[in-house]
Amino acid sequence: MPEFTWDTLDAAATLAAAHPDGLINLSMGTPVDPVPPVIRQALADASDAPGYPLTAGTPALRQAVAGWVARACAAGVDGLGVLPTIGSKELVAWLPTLLGIGPGDVVVVPTIAYPTYEDGARLAGATVVRADALTAVGPTSRVRLVWVNSPGNPTGRVLPAAHLRKVVDWARERGAVVASDECYLPLGWTADAAPVSVLAPEVCGGSYDSVLAVHSLSKRSNLAGYRAGFVAGDPALVAELLKIRKHAGMIVPAPVQAAMVAALGDQEHADEQRERYRARRETLLAAFTGAGFRLEHSEAGLYLWLTRDEDCWDTVDWLARRGVLVAAGAFYGPAGQRHVRVALTGSDAQVAAVAQRLAQP
Repeated sequence: MPEFTWDTLDAAATLAAAHPDGLINLSMGTPVDPVPPVIRQALADASDAPGYPLTAGTPALRQAVAGWVARACAAGVDGLGVLPTIGSKELVAWLPTLLGIGPGDVVVVPTIAYPTYEDGARLAGATVVRADALTAVGPTSRVRLVWVNSPGNPTGRVLPAAHLRKVVDWARERGAVVASDECYLPLGWTADAAPVSVLAPEVCGGSYDSVLAVHSLSKRSNLAGYRAGFVAGDPALVAELLKIRKHAGMIVPAPVQAAMVAALGDQEHADEQRERYRARRETLLAAFTGAGFRLEHSEAGLYLWLTRDEDCWDTVDWLARRGVLVAAGAFYGPAGQRHVRVALTGSDAQVAAVAQRLAQP
């Protein structure tokens, strides 16, 4: 495995921390706002949990997940498999292994992509191919898994339903699985680029065969510290994942399961959090474009994908000297070498401070 991605930012973090007014970290999408009271109360109420939890999730949690997927993803609940996961990253990292993918198999990931897609393929011993257009993959029959990510991390790009449908059809013809990372699905910012789930009928054709959607409550409900996620889709694949996860002890703790039920059943807190991110996005977008940055994509999601038309590490250092830490675009693949990713997860005060710092000569 390569060096852990975020460790390569240590030098820039040290430089940013030397700023007279301190470091503002916008490099990771780490929520900073409080966990909503309704969720904390549910966690507390379920804290007396001496027995082993259900790997499959409680009936209440499975019902809550299915209901949320029906509302948010336009999915039908008939024939839908659902399974809680320990956040979404662990599923992304271990999905190739859990699916029995190994040496000689190919995992397709986006050209600019969340590093854990490639990390998971490496853990399984599979070969990674970066491609946004499946024609670039070639005629190989070795493809076992295709990752799509919309809204994208880091780019915020939204893939239209027609494109996703082509990916699903292509994969089904070859006996491959489509895994759609939809952690940022609720965070669409432009009317002409509304995020669409792979579970929507116009994408999957009303069948969940060979399709999995990965979701997280880290951003929607500020539950990164709870490690609360789930996967939904092909019931046969979900059943296989459940069987292996039972053997491996990959179980969401019972109090977290109860908290997830509360989170999925309450839309008010999610709407409030979304508006916080919208306001922070507007402030940061104006500040960075005013400082000479160019925005690309970013029509959805939790990040701004920005460039100054220079090597990303030069941009990282330029911002670090102003006490602002961002993620280097190179983290996400060679095509990101001239970009940086800026998270919307600073506090209101920190976001205002970033705008002030960027406005200074």
